[in-house]
Amino acid sequence: MKNIDIVANILVCDYNELTETQKKLVDCAKDACKRAYAPYSQFNVGAAALLDNGEVVSGSNQENAAYPSGTCAERTTLFYAGAKYPDNAVTKLAIAAYKGGEYTTAPTAPCGACRQVILETEHRYNTPIEILLYGKDKIYIINSIESLLPLCFGKTDLE
Repeated sequence: MKNIDIVANILVCDYNELTETQKKLVDCAKDACKRAYAPYSQFNVGAAALLDNGEVVSGSNQENAAYPSGTCAERTTLFYAGAKYPDNAVTKLAIAAYKGGEYTTAPTAPCGACRQVILETEHRYNTPIEILLYGKDKIYIINSIESLLPLCFGKTDLE
């Protein structure tokens, strides 16, 4: 038997340490939280994606009384980016969450389904996506979703 250690490289910083581009993207994700439709969970999530053509698109979670029918902010954003700009890679993705009248203190990570969609987006354009997870107390910066989704399932598994 052999043990395999899996390590995730995550940079921890605060807002003031971000580049101007990263700050702008985080601010856009925070703003997108305000457009969430979350009457059931009261957990508003916003995401913003920077494309390789300089465009920024954003989205928010959209809940539904039939819970599986809703969608997360990350998927809303990435699917819109792919539909509106099918030839442009996503280079950065910022995610923020708002609950109880304020932004969360700790970063909010994408759910498993969203991690899979982020992975597919990376594979679609053959480009890693820098992910910024916003929290008031700290921000996580991840260079690729593969750090959050080790032993991932992708298109090569279907070949």
